[in-house]
Amino acid sequence: MTPPPDQPELPDRALLLRLRDFFSVFRYSGRAAHLVWQTSRGLTIALVVVSVFAGLMPAAIAVVGKWLVDGVILAAQTGLYADRREAVMFVLAEAGLVVILAGTQRVISVCQALLRALLGNRVNVMILEKALTLDLRHFEDSEFYDKMTRARRQASQRPLSLVMRNVGLVQNAISLVSYGAILLQFSSIAVIALAVAAVPAFIAEAKYSGQAFRLFRWRTPEARQQIYLETLMAREDYVKEVKLLSLGPMLLGRYNGIFRRLFAEDKSLTLRRGLWGYLLGLLSTGAFYAAYAWIALAAIAGTISIGEMTMYVLVFKQGQSALSASLAAVGGMYEDNLYLSNLYEYLAEPVTPPSGTASQGVKPGTGIAFEGVSFLYPGAETAAVSDINFALLPGEKLALVGENGSGKTTLIKLLTRLYQPSEGRITLDGTDLQDWDMSALRTRMGVIFQDFVRYQFTVGENIGVGDVDAFDNRDRWASAAELGMAASFIDELPNQFDTQLGRWFAGGRELSLGQWQKLALARSFMRQSADIMVLDEPTASMDAEAEAKIFTHFRDATEDKMAVLISHRFSTVRMADRILVLSKGQVIESGSHAELMTEDGEYKRLFTLQAAGYV
Repeated sequence: MTPPPDQPELPDRALLLRLRDFFSVFRYSGRAAHLVWQTSRGLTIALVVVSVFAGLMPAAIAVVGKWLVDGVILAAQTGLYADRREAVMFVLAEAGLVVILAGTQRVISVCQALLRALLGNRVNVMILEKALTLDLRHFEDSEFYDKMTRARRQASQRPLSLVMRNVGLVQNAISLVSYGAILLQFSSIAVIALAVAAVPAFIAEAKYSGQAFRLFRWRTPEARQQIYLETLMAREDYVKEVKLLSLGPMLLGRYNGIFRRLFAEDKSLTLRRGLWGYLLGLLSTGAFYAAYAWIALAAIAGTISIGEMTMYVLVFKQGQSALSASLAAVGGMYEDNLYLSNLYEYLAEPVTPPSGTASQGVKPGTGIAFEGVSFLYPGAETAAVSDINFALLPGEKLALVGENGSGKTTLIKLLTRLYQPSEGRITLDGTDLQDWDMSALRTRMGVIFQDFVRYQFTVGENIGVGDVDAFDNRDRWASAAELGMAASFIDELPNQFDTQLGRWFAGGRELSLGQWQKLALARSFMRQSADIMVLDEPTASMDAEAEAKIFTHFRDATEDKMAVLISHRFSTVRMADRILVLSKGQVIESGSHAELMTEDGEYKRLFTLQAAGYV
């Protein structure tokens, strides 16, 4: 309950709120431990068991060290063979314990290395699996990209780090209990001093860990800008233009400018963190030497033996280190949990699961219908398309025409169910697209976008991705290549379908843009069950004659299929059975080329304007 305005918030309440916020971050610890357990139960068990065993070793070494010192002094005083042999046995015992401790530390290191590799892969797979469930809208949202970037940058390291800190905490706790039991024989005040001296440094470390994390989250957009600038300067598909336009110095200047801004923030935080860490660390140093003097005076007074003095000093020093390590582990766990929140925030991104189950429509053979379809992009004020109504019958070829931004590509994305209409519905064979099973729907569609992917795969694999169920089917590659007009140039390649494409991997060959476009066309023909073919300006970079040949061939090859095509060349568009003219997201004209040319409308104006350029 909030205090009345005239009453200031009580200091203890503020402290409680800070403590609550601090400990609330640890809610991811259990999930991280479960994740590591699922990754490898055997390695996790080995890690925990060996770490617990390692926690007992330092105290045992300290006790044996005490026996050794006292034994050496006794043997020096008596000169007896039995006393000398006993002292040597203590040396051998301590050496044995040190060897065992070194072995446990090596086992811990090996388990960590193996778990780190397995866990890093597992977390990356989780991130990618989540990405495969997301909608197109997620990838077109800059805020979501920031969220994904944060999840990928450090999340693969943090679960193991968190578990290792937990294991280290248990190990140090065991050591501290044994140290405390030994120190209590000297004084309970020494135990209290050991505990109190490490707390201030821990509080400062936790504070600056939180500040570092908030800085990390805040600067994600700048980090993505740096990654993008690196891509522009280091990728083969950008380097030609970067060199020809002499953009390199400007891009590098921007890159360095972002770094300087980020470094200034890092420098300030690092200096403050280091200064306070040093000042508060002096408390621990002061506590140690105060205890050292106290123990030394007790030895001088004869209250304790030289061996006991050696043991207490060693135990106090190691106990101080173990306590500092424990508190640092808690601070580190706090930081790890903060970073893990990025991963689980990303994994918790709500996704609407596909609900459709239909594998065929209620009215087979009736084609596609847009019924009052409108779509508004998230954050936009005006609809990209509004009240669209048209039908596409089996075997019919439909062309979409309009200026850039008129809504053509948006209609394609709605048709292919990459988007869901804001209003209205789209049906296939009488059934709403949203009611179709996604796999059944996608098998009926062959799509090529203007920005089709140039996979750094072999030629055959570039075609095979068109149907993952027949990805390695060489007969289907050959058939699709013929239909896509790619067979002639593939036969001239050194290894035909097995030729590596692109420059990213050894032996790769680069194709001309026209050849890549023919491969993309062949890819669309891999889906033999597809009866809906969509071409969204895939030949925009070809000359008019080459594009006309491809579309003529495409029309013949898809005689019994529905087809939707977008092209800015009206010599190609006129081949369609029907043409829709769009402007500002609305259909303003519809008809065949001949019908639209008889009207004094937008289509005739655009056609005449383009034709004049060829005179």
